[in-house]
Amino acid sequence: MFDRVARRYDLLNSVMTAGLHHRWRERAADRAELKPGDAVLDVCCGTGDLSLELARRVLPGGHVVGSDFSEPMLDLAREKAADGDAPVRFEWGDALDLPYDDERFDAAAVGFGMRNLSDLDRALDEMRRVLRPGGRVVVLEITQPTRAPLSTFYSLWFDRIVPLLGHLGSDSDAYSYLPESVRSFPSPRGLAEKMDAAGLTRIRWTVLAGGIIAIHSGVRR
Repeated sequence: MFDRVARRYDLLNSVMTAGLHHRWRERAADRAELKPGDAVLDVCCGTGDLSLELARRVLPGGHVVGSDFSEPMLDLAREKAADGDAPVRFEWGDALDLPYDDERFDAAAVGFGMRNLSDLDRALDEMRRVLRPGGRVVVLEITQPTRAPLSTFYSLWFDRIVPLLGHLGSDSDAYSYLPESVRSFPSPRGLAEKMDAAGLTRIRWTVLAGGIIAIHSGVRR
């Protein structure tokens, strides 16, 4: 599915969020609390926007690895990186079995990818494993608002409008999947509990855009 939508992914993201997804990635990168020289892993990096945002924050001397299991997405990410001199490398990887040594990175982030994983607990365990002690996990994800009128608008937008946009982009199945994946994902508090169970501490989360977006962070013990 992600291979199929790769070429339209960035455009539809901008349409669906009115371009705000860039600002949300900036906020997530802020939460990583990076410094020059850090090594960072971007899990489920997609077309690379979060990786490139993270890379701006580790200069000089740092680097970012963007990992994803969709080669067409990675190809687009590499095209973006080729336009500049950001210290980022994009490579294939399975988020449930990360091909990296223990304690390799200072931070691990995932933007709009966590809800697509078949085993959330295992993914969090893997992100914690590759972090050095004191390293930080950051999760940027869509969530569900619980208060009207935004909850009503949210339901209309995700259940009706988003699949229609996917249909116009010739892949309605992929964008029907989007609201389904959000509904099955834990609440902000539920995700924080899973992060705690994975061995992270100092867990906190921020809800943005009236309850549509959540940014979580936690530190490896």
